[in-house]
Amino acid sequence: MKSQDYIALDEKFGAHNYHPLPVVITWAEGCTVRDPEGKTYYDFLSAYSAVNQGHRHPKILQAVRDQLELCTLTSRAFHNDKMGPFLKKLCEFTGYEMALPMNTGTEAVETALKAARRWGVEVKGVENGKQEIICVDDNFHGRTIAVISMSSDPDSTVNYGPYVPGFKRVPYGDARAIAAAITPTTVAVIVEPIQGEAGVVTPPEGYLRAIRETCTKNQVLFICDEIQTGFCRTGKRFAWQHEGARPDIMCLGKALGGGIMPISAIVADHGVMDVFTPGTHGSTFGGNPLASAVGIAALEVLEDEKLEDNAERLGRIFREEVGAIACPKMKLVRGKGLLNAVVFEKGFEAWDVCLALRDAGLLAKQTHGNIIRFAPPLVITEKELREAIAIIRSVFVKIA
Repeated sequence: MKSQDYIALDEKFGAHNYHPLPVVITWAEGCTVRDPEGKTYYDFLSAYSAVNQGHRHPKILQAVRDQLELCTLTSRAFHNDKMGPFLKKLCEFTGYEMALPMNTGTEAVETALKAARRWGVEVKGVENGKQEIICVDDNFHGRTIAVISMSSDPDSTVNYGPYVPGFKRVPYGDARAIAAAITPTTVAVIVEPIQGEAGVVTPPEGYLRAIRETCTKNQVLFICDEIQTGFCRTGKRFAWQHEGARPDIMCLGKALGGGIMPISAIVADHGVMDVFTPGTHGSTFGGNPLASAVGIAALEVLEDEKLEDNAERLGRIFREEVGAIACPKMKLVRGKGLLNAVVFEKGFEAWDVCLALRDAGLLAKQTHGNIIRFAPPLVITEKELREAIAIIRSVFVKIA
């Protein structure tokens, strides 16, 4: 079968809830992928940062093979011999006392919201049903009903009412707006340290630190959604570390699964996590032995290969080189580490640029019409990065 045959099957039998780039991936390794016709491309999306360790990393693949021979699923009705070591590794990697494993990123966000609401009643003393959580404009935290109730994106929210109450939204990047929005019933503030889906929007310097100080002053939990920014993507293990603004809860996912399977979690200290008691939250697949084995290997790869250092160094090269391309329609290159975006002038349609990049051998995806996100696997070498930049340059200089 050819690429168009597979695309036709997707369009005939699948719900039309995505508008993917017309390319089919049949093989992947490191930072490259290949289509059924044998053409190779640089992957500059990394499954929205779920493939930080590169496609099919041999260490993670071996962990999968080894665990498949032993045990894959027990449910949380029993203990297994992999979840405990995984949670210990995750706590050591993040610097938190406890972890609660789930599966998808949006489940991690839901878990954080539930933890904050329960903490608000049992620790802060807010009347149940009065808890309020502050979020920000242009956020993206997932697709569940509760999570989209925080969203300002019409595509995410249209005709899904009634929406979940208890959320107050303020502008992103404005720490004073957060401080002004806090009331005695506020239990948490949730933000992405860099807004990925919004177009790799980086807040003003000091923003996260100011939120941390405000939350501490007002006995409010600070929740960081590090699902896309975490695990070395921005040149630090976690993006909050750029400002030393340690949150009370981190939402984790994507790269925690090493590009193999969905694995997510929240991490927090005892003062927050102890609000969960048997029966108050759970997941059949969360912490399963196969996922735990993958999670351990995924974290070890990040550590052993010092991928935060690679992301920091190569990210600077990317922004400098791409920012120097002569392209009148290009207005800005922004980001941290290897999470970057090119912003074209308002009204510019970047879809055709993504098609041209595909034809030239590089896969990237637009967001919000005039923005293209560039986020290769963190294992990319400088040689590969410069080859990819040459492809980007060859396309950008032709933009009229």
